[in-house]
Order: sequence, then structure tokens, then C-alpha cells
Amino acid sequence: MLSVNDLIVLYQKLRALRGVSLEVAEGDLVALIGSNGSGKTTLLNSISGLIPAGAGRIMWQGTPILGMSPDNICREGIIQVPEGRKLFAQMTVEENLEMGAYLPAARAEADQSRQMAFDIFPRLAERRRQTAGSLSGGEQQMVAVARAIMAKPKLLMLDEPSLGLSPLFAAEIFQTIKELNNRDITVLLISQEVLQTLTISNYAYVMENGEIILKGPAKELLDDPRIKESYLGL
Repeated sequence: MLSVNDLIVLYQKLRALRGVSLEVAEGDLVALIGSNGSGKTTLLNSISGLIPAGAGRIMWQGTPILGMSPDNICREGIIQVPEGRKLFAQMTVEENLEMGAYLPAARAEADQSRQMAFDIFPRLAERRRQTAGSLSGGEQQMVAVARAIMAKPKLLMLDEPSLGLSPLFAAEIFQTIKELNNRDITVLLISQEVLQTLTISNYAYVMENGEIILKGPAKELLDDPRIKESYLGL
């Protein structure tokens, strides 16, 4: 479905990504883990068309998308939930959701998508007329994911969705991500919550210093001594 090959991204002549290759098959929930500054967000932003690549290739369902504009990449069904949520704080929950369905294809199914979002997040249905800025951090993250649902994603890319949340809200967000995957939405997930991330994922990549240093089935990586020592403190 998504294939990234030998991707290089430069920041002022420094290599932020150093020949990264990654595959996401349709229906999978793929994790990308690594320390801060390892290049994970840069990779997602490159796939979304927000950051130009210096070299390499990004293929989406057999078609090259490297150099395509971010809006056209969204039209292809690649939707990113950014770190920090990036909501419209003065707009209501429902208005934020409507912004996710701005593309014609998504707008045509907005009613069904909104109902799906409210089924997954019943708390948002109760708060639909509240401004997004008045919600708790966990509720705001729900709005960010629900807004992405409104865009009818074929591939949902989430960047640190549990960052800054209480353990209770974080666990709820991970459960929701798994439910979305069970609803046939392919997911690429960045998270520093390594144990929870690998527990819900099918496959995982480990990134350090702009390179993929380890990859494999998520359950195997959970048992890998390097993961236990470096990321789980065991």
C-alpha cells in the first residue's frame, strides 16, 4: 500500500533521514518507535508532502507521490494527525470535525463519518457544541482523531497521540487506534509509549539518527533484548 525506499531528507545540509525504507501493507497497524530527534516526525511529514525529500522514492498504491502537494496527498487518502493536535481552539467540536471533511469525496459522506466518530467517541457527541479549546487534553486528542476520521482515511498516520495525556486517556486512545484498525483503516503510528504501541501493532520499525536500525513483527520486538533494555528499561 505504502512503500518508502531510500528516503533522504536534508536540513541545512544535515541528513535528517539517511536512506529510510519502510513498508505498510493494507490493513496493517505499523509502529514507528525511537527516541526524540530520531527522524520519525520528519518521515511522516515527508510522506504527507509537508517536507521535501532530497532523494529516494515514496510509492502509494503503486503510484509515486514524492513531490505531490499535501492537498493532493490528502485526496489520495493519506491523513496525518499531527503531534500537538493542532485544533481550531475557538471553534466547536462539531466545527472542527467539519473541517476534516473539506474535500469533496469526504464531504459527500460527512454524515456517516460524523456518526462513526461519535460512535467511537461518545464523549464528543455530548460536547459537540463546546469549543475545542475548553476541552481536556485527552478530549482534544479525541477531536483530532475524529477530525481525521471525517477525512475518510485509507492510511491514518498518528504522531504521538498519547503525548501529555493521563495514563487513563492514553490507554483509551490506544484502544481507539486498535478499533480503527479493526474497522479496516490502515495505521502508521509514532509513539514513545513503546509497550502499548508494540502490543497493539502488527509490525514495527525502530528509528535512530535518521535510520531504521531494527524491524520485525511487533510481538518479536517486544521480546528483543535491545528493545527491553533501551525502551522498556528491563
